[in-house]
Formats: sequence, structure tokens, C-alpha cells
Amino acid sequence: MLKDLGKFIFMIELGFKYIKIFKQTYFHPFITQKYAYQELSKARQEYSNKVLDFLNIRVKLVGEIPEKDKILYAINHRSLLDILVMENIFSKYHKSGTWIAKQELLEDPVYGKFFQYSGCIPVDLENKKGLVRFFKTIKRTLAKVDDLNIYIFPEGERYNGEGIKKFQSGASKIAKANSLDIVPVYINDKLEKVFKNAPYKEPYTVEVHVGEITNYENLEEKYLEFYKSVKEKTKGNK
Repeated sequence: MLKDLGKFIFMIELGFKYIKIFKQTYFHPFITQKYAYQELSKARQEYSNKVLDFLNIRVKLVGEIPEKDKILYAINHRSLLDILVMENIFSKYHKSGTWIAKQELLEDPVYGKFFQYSGCIPVDLENKKGLVRFFKTIKRTLAKVDDLNIYIFPEGERYNGEGIKKFQSGASKIAKANSLDIVPVYINDKLEKVFKNAPYKEPYTVEVHVGEITNYENLEEKYLEFYKSVKEKTKGNK
């Protein structure tokens, strides 16, 4: 109980400190949008690395992050740790990017301001006008920021079952509308359980697999092939 309480207190207190840091960039009147996303990305990565250090979690990358930018990263989703783990990887490759987040996350009383001011692009799935505005925002942002990457959970929500939940259409539509390449990413662990058991006395390693660059066509089918190949290679592992 105290273990759980301690990690939440640490994350929330640190989160409020970083909201202040985010806001300095978010509201800055004299910097370009490109520089703003670079600074927000660095701050998110710093926050993520500090939390992972506190939890004593390490990240092992299997595969390579492409050197090029303006890529959509399609990532499976089981836990809030997913974002922290991916930001840890992106920090090592000096990547600038934005997360696609449901509008309801920005309205959360605890984490909402963190998502808002850290540079996430919200999408309101229940509002047709909101969806149109969302796609316009992405196109306009990518036109101004030539090194911006898009991070998205194609399943649309956390899925703690076996395998991969059916994809929503957003990832493919974003990639098609903006001529973005796609990189499939599979976090090969049950991070909801990893987070529940953290912090660890001995370092705990999370394995993240990165696939080859692909395009929007038949994205779900290609992702499932990638997922099956990862599971075949890691058969017998944790």
C-alpha cells in the first residue's frame, strides 16, 4: 500500500513541476513551433526518465529507430508506462514528437494539464467537427515542423487481454493524409503488472521491439504479422 502510494506521490509531484516547465515553452510568444516541440519533447523525456529511474525500470530496444523524422509510430497500449518507456527510447535518439491523446485525457483533474501543456494533440472521437479540426491541426503542424514525429496507440485505448485489440482507423488516416511512413512498435511486456509491482529492488528490464518502416495500407494486418514475429522470436521468455 505504502509502496503504491509512494510512486504515485512521486509521479504527481514531479508532474506538477514539469507542468510549470511545459508552460514556459507552451506560452512563449517568441519561439517557433518547431523549437517549441523540440523543447517540450526534451522535457517529457526528462520527466519519463526520472520516473523510470525511481521505479528502477530499464528499457531494452530490439531493432532500430530510423534516423529520418516525420514518422508515425504505431505502438501497442497496456499501461501509462507505455508513454514513459517510449519517451526513454526517443530521448536516446533525440526525437521530437507529439502524442495523439483523447480529449478526455486533457480534461482529467490530475493529469489533464500535463497532457495539454506537454504538447499532445487532442482528438474528440465523439464530435465530427472536432475530428475535422483534429486532422487540420495535424496537417498544419506538420507543415510548420519538419522534424515532428507522431506517436499513437492504434488500438485507441488500453488493452490488457492477449494479443492486439482491433485497430481504430485513426493511425492509417493520419499517415495517408500526411504522406507519413509508419514504424510499428511492440512493447513486449504486461506493463500494467510491471507498474503495479514497481518500484523494484533490482533493475527490471522492459523489452521494446521496433519493426521496419511501412505505409498506411493494411496497417493492422502488417502490424499483426510483426507482432507474431516478435512472439515467435521471444517464445519462452517472460
